[in-house]
Amino acid sequence: EMNQAYQPASEESIQLGTYTRPKDHLPEREAYEALCRGEGVQMTKARQSRLFCRYQDGNRNPRLLLKPMKEEDEWDNPHIVRYLEMLSDREIEKIKELAKPRLARATVRDPKTGVLTTANYRVSKSAWLEGEEDVVIDRVNQRIEDITGLTVETAELLQVANYGVGGQYEPHFDFSRKDEPDAFKRLGTGNRMATFLNYMSDVEAGGATVFPDFGAVIWPRKGTAVFWYNLFRSGEGDYRTRHAACPVLVGSKWVSNKWIHERGQEFRRPCGLTEVD
Repeated sequence: EMNQAYQPASEESIQLGTYTRPKDHLPEREAYEALCRGEGVQMTKARQSRLFCRYQDGNRNPRLLLKPMKEEDEWDNPHIVRYLEMLSDREIEKIKELAKPRLARATVRDPKTGVLTTANYRVSKSAWLEGEEDVVIDRVNQRIEDITGLTVETAELLQVANYGVGGQYEPHFDFSRKDEPDAFKRLGTGNRMATFLNYMSDVEAGGATVFPDFGAVIWPRKGTAVFWYNLFRSGEGDYRTRHAACPVLVGSKWVSNKWIHERGQEFRRPCGLTEVD
């Protein structure tokens, strides 16, 4: 049974007004825009030689033994992986069908107050879906848990987002920093440990996920998903994971994501020997 203190993100009130990003975030803008144009990508031959693909069975998970996931390395450090055939076309259509009636202007969590509010640097529509709503959502949640080995009991609801032409999400962190102690206090599940991002459409032009700090570009491929950790094992934030959704130039971009929190992962991802393991 869900902890009564846990409040799904979809049920939180949205504060009126618009949160404007501070000016001190602007220096990275040139790098962000260049990556969105396909320039400045730091994929060297040496790095490429360290990237592999493999079958992933979730550490001998019974649900993955007969059909393991196809896993590809997208980046070596920090480690970003892509899973092929994560969602079927039928599952994608069902998720979109459930989300469309309740799509609303996407919000962000105000770093000072922890409440949801609109922001001029995030242009998209989103909706939140619970596992109990449909067997497809429940199945996707279970699949994410099986693949990552992390519990989704304390994760946020599945967020579905649609970016039309011009839709974007400028550089941001998924986790809360030390000067934002109340960002996820309402949820009572700790910080956002990891991000699991499903691509539910191909995009004709634009729409890449970029990481300005280390020059990575990940292009949307329908049915695939990417996964990365926002925190080190110590719980310290990995500031390299600051990322952005590039503007959609032609077409429409559909994604869904699961933010996995710290609570409940103590034995699934135990601390390492150093702060940055």
